This record gives sequence, structure tokens and C-alpha cells, in this order.
Amino acid sequence: MRLRSIELNLPDTAAAADFLTGTWGLADAGSAGETRYLRGSGTFPYLVAMTETPGPSVRCTTFVGEEAEVEAIAAKARAAGAPVVETVSEDLGGGRGILVQLPEGEVFRFLHDAALAEPIEGRELPVKLTHVVMNAADAEATADFAEAALGFKVSDRTKGMVFVRCNASHHSTAFARAGFTSLNHIAFEMADLDAVMRGVGRLRDTGAVPAWGPGRHGPGDNVFAYFIAPFGAVVEFSTAVEVIPDDYKVGAPEDWTWPEGRIDQWGLSGKDFAALTQAERTFGHAALPTA
Repeated sequence: MRLRSIELNLPDTAAAADFLTGTWGLADAGSAGETRYLRGSGTFPYLVAMTETPGPSVRCTTFVGEEAEVEAIAAKARAAGAPVVETVSEDLGGGRGILVQLPEGEVFRFLHDAALAEPIEGRELPVKLTHVVMNAADAEATADFAEAALGFKVSDRTKGMVFVRCNASHHSTAFARAGFTSLNHIAFEMADLDAVMRGVGRLRDTGAVPAWGPGRHGPGDNVFAYFIAPFGAVVEFSTAVEVIPDDYKVGAPEDWTWPEGRIDQWGLSGKDFAALTQAERTFGHAALPTA
């Protein structure tokens, strides 16, 4: 199973698209009705879908895989008592599958037979999404559900998050111990460290400064730089998330501690906790569609 895209509802898709293509670095992938699609350089037809609505919310987070994988998740989710809706994707790329509602309202979509696209050569774009993180009132319970009902695996636990994977990448999602439910952030995979730093420089050219970073995380070992987008979401440049074996030892909070005053491996930059916490409340979860 692979993380493909996030589907957002928001009031001004034109302004959001201008930022994400003109400054952040995504490419326009077209539109259909009230929905605009943005893509990276990889083979997914889009990474972000934005539908014009009165208020912001997350419609769903989409994973793609083989039909047998989707069927296995459907069976596990139904056995766990989760709401499951069969769906035919009307988004770019198509596909068939299911929508699963997690205990705190998050909707994950699992598709098979979704189309791929030709990669974009010669432009430095984000390659793909590397992870989508959710805030949770009870991160442990949500992660337990992801393991039992979706077949995901917990990779690490810290004081702030439970990191969860759907393949060998350290985390494709995580659940933050926030005390409330919403979108925490969207992370875009860059080709390498230099691409991350050039992205940071591009944002600085517009007057934007990172809300956190650049730095290197402990769990996942990935380089990061977080910004608060003008449309309210927290977005991250990232690269080189750790690839881990099936027998990876799940880390506990005491395994991930730093010297006083440091919150990542490098310890070079601070974190605007107040601004990030406010932004992380912007996108709640849309209702589960009935079909």
C-alpha cells in the first residue's frame, strides 16, 4: 500500500493553488468542476485535490494498492466495526475501493486500479507525499485501530506522536497527541537535502520563514522544514525518510530524547509552537460520504 494524495475542501482554491504552484513548487494537474488538482514529479496523477467549499476540512487521505490489499483492509475494517463505504473515485486517476472512517472522524480512502501518470522531467518539484499526520484526542487508540483495522504497523512512539507505516517507509501517517482532532501537517518528499534547502530558500525569497526547521527528526531520520501556508495548512518539505525492516523494534518515548533546549538531531532552529498549534486546528474532518 502507498500513500498517494490528500483531498481538501477549502474556500479559495485559486489562492491556495497559486501558493502551492507558484511558491511551494507543485505543478498544475488540471481541474474538474469545483476541484483543482496539483501534482509532483513522480508517477501519481495528483498529490493534492482542492474542492471549493465554504469552510476548510479534509475530505480524505488516499492510499493506493492492489485489489487484494484493498479487499483485505475492507474485511479487517468491517470486522473491527468501522464504517466502510464502497466507492468509485471521481478524482483524477480514477480507481475503485473503499472509504474507512477512523474512530475520531478521519477518512482514509483505499483504491485499486488507479491510473498513474508520466513523471515530469527537468523540473525540481516535490516528488510525492511522504506522510500526512493527523491530530488526535487519543493517539494511542487511533494507532491501535490503524493496526487492527487497516493492517498498518506502529513504528515509533514519542511524547508527541505515534508514527504508523503502511509499507517499509518509517511512517506514511502519524497521530499527534494533541487533545483535539484535525489535520496536523502534510509532508512533501523532495529529491534530496539540497532540494529541501532550495525550497526553504524559495519560501524565504517571498518573506516566509519556517515555523520549524530546517532540521532532522529522530523517528524516521528525515530532514524537515515546516511552513504555515497562506490557506492555513501546515506543510513540510522532507526527504530521506528511513526505510525499515519488518522486524523493526518499536521505539518508546524514552528512546527519543534530546539534550536540553534541543528538539531534533541538529538543534539548529527553533519551533513556533503557538503558530503551529493554531494552524493545526484549521482543517477538521469532513463527514464520511454515504456512497
